[in-house]
Amino acid sequence: MSTPEADPAAETEPPATPRPRAGLWHHTGFRRLWIGETVSQFGTMVSQLALPLVAVLVLHASAFDVGLLTALETLAFAVLSLPVGAWVERMRFRSVLIVNDLVRAAALGWIPLAQLLGVLSMDQLYAVALVTGVSTVFFDVAYQSYLPELVGRDLLLEGNAKLQASESVSQIAGPSVGGLLIQAITAPYAVLVDALSFLWSAGYVTAIDARPPKPEPGPDRHLRREIGEGLRFVLGNRMLRAIAMCTGTFNLFSSMTLAVFYLLLARDLHLSAGVIGLLSSTSAVGGLVGALAAGRLAARVGQGPAIWIAAAAVGPFGFVAPFVHRDWTLALLAAAQIAVSMGNVVYNITQVSFRQGLCPPGLLGRMNATMRFLVWGTMPVGGLLGGVLGSAIGVRPTLLVAAVGASLAFLPVLLSPLRRARTLPSAQDQEPSGQPPLPISA
Repeated sequence: MSTPEADPAAETEPPATPRPRAGLWHHTGFRRLWIGETVSQFGTMVSQLALPLVAVLVLHASAFDVGLLTALETLAFAVLSLPVGAWVERMRFRSVLIVNDLVRAAALGWIPLAQLLGVLSMDQLYAVALVTGVSTVFFDVAYQSYLPELVGRDLLLEGNAKLQASESVSQIAGPSVGGLLIQAITAPYAVLVDALSFLWSAGYVTAIDARPPKPEPGPDRHLRREIGEGLRFVLGNRMLRAIAMCTGTFNLFSSMTLAVFYLLLARDLHLSAGVIGLLSSTSAVGGLVGALAAGRLAARVGQGPAIWIAAAAVGPFGFVAPFVHRDWTLALLAAAQIAVSMGNVVYNITQVSFRQGLCPPGLLGRMNATMRFLVWGTMPVGGLLGGVLGSAIGVRPTLLVAAVGASLAFLPVLLSPLRRARTLPSAQDQEPSGQPPLPISA
């Protein structure tokens, strides 16, 4: 579904102050970030469908090839996340966002050009996956760290909910449009939409007036020590540790699913690109509902329970895909994807807002990078494992194994203090030791 300035401090402008009752609607900086990210997410949804179909339909890739492609897209999170967190804190977040939008636009733009020149190959798809993955690591760490700086901590839940809502709308329109584009102009040329969307995003982020000065380097900065501080902050906190275990486990098995899912639809069920795009779009309806409901659910049951309930609710729906056929079960698959997307969005809005509010400003980049390392670092393993299992035991058995694993991912948050924590601690609640106290139970 789908996350970093240039002038001296004397020339900077303060962030636009939102009107009290209008929230972020009148926050100019956030609105520009929101518009840019929405368009970029739309393009990403097109590309998320087009890239595996380039491999399957144009280059006739095997299950292992598609699994390797899936793994390479997220390999950078396992390898680079920790140092990137420390590096990004030394940069202006806004500049990191702009540069990495441009890098991803250039990398993705190579795919239609290579197809036009008649030289497109799986090796080039692998290279594009690696480059865009590295840029996404930088972008996501800076993006999640930039939001608190841009809107303030009191508006984080609203900001994340709006960003998730627009991501869900993009997920509704993107795959449908992508499927039609793939049928009309073929998958390699459909990727051009994503490249252009990153250019659009870079333009809107550039237009944000709030330009904080570049962080001053500390007198004794040391990369290894800074990485260690981020790791200790996350792993030393029972709630953050549980969230990392839950999300990392779910991402592992979701990547296994993704490695063979489009093989099932395109090769085994012989569905057209338009139908595959429509199926992918239906899941985003649940994401939009989840974005609208996350705040209300957290207010009703408490922030901690909202996290584990959402995580537990999505697991059982993964058992639909292994048994789907070209009949009425396709409608059941669409309904299951809606439910999974709704639960995922509620979970993400609640836990990401908690993380951003809990972390001291000086640790935001490293905290986000550490979490990305722990929760996205499992994805290349899952993608590669899905490709290997898909080749060895078949597509449907691999989907069944992934469904069993994903259904158990909620256990770490259920067995943590989050289970009964109606109100989660924030950075203001930090004890002198640097770790938050246990939350107040309901």
